[in-house]
Amino acid sequence: MIRKTPIALAALLVFATAAPVVAGNNAAAPADPTEDQLMITAGFLNGHPDLRFRLLGLEKHKAGDREKAFQYFQYASFYGDKPSQGMVAEMLWTGVGTAEDRALAYAWMDLAAERGYEGFAGLRERYWAELSESERTRAISLGQDIYARYGDAAALPRIATKLRRERRALTGSRTGFAGNVKIIVPTASGTTQIDGTKFYDDRYWDPAKYQAWQDSVWMKPRIATVNVGSAQQIPADAQPPRIPAVAPLQDVSEPDAGNEMPRIEGIGDKP
Repeated sequence: MIRKTPIALAALLVFATAAPVVAGNNAAAPADPTEDQLMITAGFLNGHPDLRFRLLGLEKHKAGDREKAFQYFQYASFYGDKPSQGMVAEMLWTGVGTAEDRALAYAWMDLAAERGYEGFAGLRERYWAELSESERTRAISLGQDIYARYGDAAALPRIATKLRRERRALTGSRTGFAGNVKIIVPTASGTTQIDGTKFYDDRYWDPAKYQAWQDSVWMKPRIATVNVGSAQQIPADAQPPRIPAVAPLQDVSEPDAGNEMPRIEGIGDKP
């Protein structure tokens, strides 16, 4: 395999864009609810801690509070958010917001690539090629603990529980009749409404459909990189191995950021 040596930007997710793909279908993927200010202010993120903590991490990263950003990306990772796991890896690799640890960074990027998302798989390969033999050995060892806590076997049941619990709390006896529900949302200029068919769309609340939506967004992301140096031959034996599967840890404390939510420009601000 021949390629140029890339340097992934530290702000991996800030510059990432999604190329939505729906397997076996040319239809466009559903819109990202985190880009809809009304969805967020209506309480959508209460039931989606993966998205909530990712957005908080991006907000802190942009503000220059990299240590807090690193913490929030780990919180999102607890609920299986692969982009946040990739950001944890990148921050460990570059020593931004935390101590530099390339072996641990590889373990996190291997985790981010767990579902086969191409952008993270490519970064994982680049990490492995640059590790020393001792770092590779340490990365595989560290990775087993990372997978036990943050791998899909442990994380997906957590986010599924959150989705189901919050949806029950939101809909109550109106479940199945979301089209008749109008959600009143305070805005800077008064109030507005969200039609229930959008807020309660199954793709955002049913665990299996929610996972499929995530896959459609992140399977082929265009992750910004900078290419430098001359072309290099990557030997076959340098291809990165997958970290062995381990039993998931389920009985662990959930992250808690209190009531902090991402700040949405223009919503809730005083005129």
